[in-house]
Amino acid sequence: MGSGIAQVAAQTGYATMLYDISEPQLEKSKNSILKNMDAAIEKKKLSTEQKEVILKRLKFTNNFNEVKADVIIEAVVEKLEVKQDLFKRLAANNAADCILATNTSSIPITRIAASIPNPERVVGMHFFMPAHIMKLVEVISGAVTHDSVAKTISALAEKMGKSPVLAKDSPGFIVNRVARHYYVESLKALEEGVASYEDIDALMEASGFKMGPFRLMDFVGNDINFSVTSSLFESFHHDSKFRPSRIQQQKVEAGQLGRKTGKGFYDYEKK
Repeated sequence: MGSGIAQVAAQTGYATMLYDISEPQLEKSKNSILKNMDAAIEKKKLSTEQKEVILKRLKFTNNFNEVKADVIIEAVVEKLEVKQDLFKRLAANNAADCILATNTSSIPITRIAASIPNPERVVGMHFFMPAHIMKLVEVISGAVTHDSVAKTISALAEKMGKSPVLAKDSPGFIVNRVARHYYVESLKALEEGVASYEDIDALMEASGFKMGPFRLMDFVGNDINFSVTSSLFESFHHDSKFRPSRIQQQKVEAGQLGRKTGKGFYDYEKK
């Protein structure tokens, strides 16, 4: 997600810095962006000259002291304490009016902002995978998010060629709250032996969905998908309709996260 968001920002014309603690991950991110742009060139959506200009706007770093900007968008693991710790460090490293935007897909913005200095500048900016292609962006205001901050992020999303939708601060916001059952009910059907995951995918794809739920979970990452479902389950006080799946939990524990590990519900190492 971070790579895709950085690519979109640079393509829009902004000087963009992509930070990660891992040098190999930064190299992987750079290769991902190059691959995306090369694909766009093949489709005549981007020129070689434009690619070079975009790359000049991108900086890759693992030096946290360099992470200073007017707007910072985090795309770290979906854990409240990790996001809060990162934002505290970013707040200490940046000006008081630096906007801190979180790409969280399920954690309430108010919780993230609760212990951050100047919490009124914390806002949700939730992109969807793949971030460089998908148009939708949810812009979520926490209880104390300033209106001007939400408006700035909404305008930024529009400049990036996205379609921003304003959402209130509720677990899962709009998309993940509504779409969660595409995954949860499919996993329940699998647990109950109603059908195999291949047949469920085939049925949903034949019904018009671009990806069946299990192919989509593998694409997003079973770890991320399971984490979001668990977060919603907790936030809705263990409402059974959001119950995480034991089958997916086993996939996560076995390291079968999907495409990124070569195996999830499907085996990608053979391809």
